[in-house]
Amino acid sequence: MKRAVLFDLGGTLVHYFSSAEASVVYDEALHEVEELLRSRGLLAMEPGEVRARAGSAQGSTGDHRVHPLEERLAHIFQLDGLSESPELERELCQAFMRPVYARGRRYEDTLPALAELRSRGLRLAIVSNTPWGSPGQLWRKELRRQGLYDQVDAVVFCTDVGWRKPARQIFEFALAKTKTEAQHSLFVGDNPEWDVAGPRAVGMQAVLIDRSENGASPEETPVRNLYELLDLL
Repeated sequence: MKRAVLFDLGGTLVHYFSSAEASVVYDEALHEVEELLRSRGLLAMEPGEVRARAGSAQGSTGDHRVHPLEERLAHIFQLDGLSESPELERELCQAFMRPVYARGRRYEDTLPALAELRSRGLRLAIVSNTPWGSPGQLWRKELRRQGLYDQVDAVVFCTDVGWRKPARQIFEFALAKTKTEAQHSLFVGDNPEWDVAGPRAVGMQAVLIDRSENGASPEETPVRNLYELLDLL
């Protein structure tokens, strides 16, 4: 019997952007940071140089360790000592995330499904990587804006742990937060590697959700929405 259901965020509970849109969103986010730095007289680079440095900072580390957005921005824009200016650091991260949050649209089945699962006595959690290592503090604020923060018992972002899905550390941390053993927990997400292979490696059952119905994983039989998930439980 399952006692807890853990959910991915983007592509599962809220739509932000697809993988095909990621480079466009990244460019928009960098532009927001450029404009902020320019308005403060702190931009000492040409746009072409920014894009060249941004390319090397876009990816994630091969061992799934978190590379924080603050460090990425300091590298891209050559902001030595940025960590010593926490207010500017926060404002730059907020500017970078603005295009992401502007796209956020909660799926219509999200709140009804969470309410139904809670009514069944299940513990609920959101366990998510953050785009480009963006701060968990900003994402908690975004969860409140989406009306999700108070609908779950625990929230875990990769920046809380220092490891991104599918690393086992983030799932083990989340299980401890929900006070549930792996065999009594179910993970739901839209990425076959992060949200299916990752939790299964620590002994959790996992269900793939494919809202686009694009056949993301031929080895899985995904649910198309959270109402179908309710029927499985």
